[in-house]
Amino acid sequence: MTSRGVIADTSVWISFFRGKGPGEKELAALIEDGQVVTTGIILAELLQGVKNPEEGARIIEAMSAIPALEMTTTLWIKAGNLSAGLRRKGVTIPLSDIAIAVLAMTGNAEILTFDKHFEGIPGVKLYGQKGKSAYGSVPR
Repeated sequence: MTSRGVIADTSVWISFFRGKGPGEKELAALIEDGQVVTTGIILAELLQGVKNPEEGARIIEAMSAIPALEMTTTLWIKAGNLSAGLRRKGVTIPLSDIAIAVLAMTGNAEILTFDKHFEGIPGVKLYGQKGKSAYGSVPR
């Protein structure tokens, strides 16, 4: 089964919106190719870090043009169960990233991220690699 898109994690979007840093050019190319999908939780994470209303408006406008995968009650249950299972194994991952992982898995999308902890989530496909590096092809 082929990927139905790439979810760029929040840190990659931050680099993109700053117009510099790792992942910025790669994400721009993926957007141009129509491969990027996003999630509501990524939008919320981006907005929690804005410095002024203009920056927030720019983010909302840009993100509104990107197709979004959204959580349902069933997916929240999967996220909670996945998080609980990982915690029983001693692996603690932020719930926002668990939600992104569940959306990626159920939406058959890959994740472009700088966060190494996505490697610890069974079933997650990371963009630009074969299951070894959470950084995809983005230089760190």
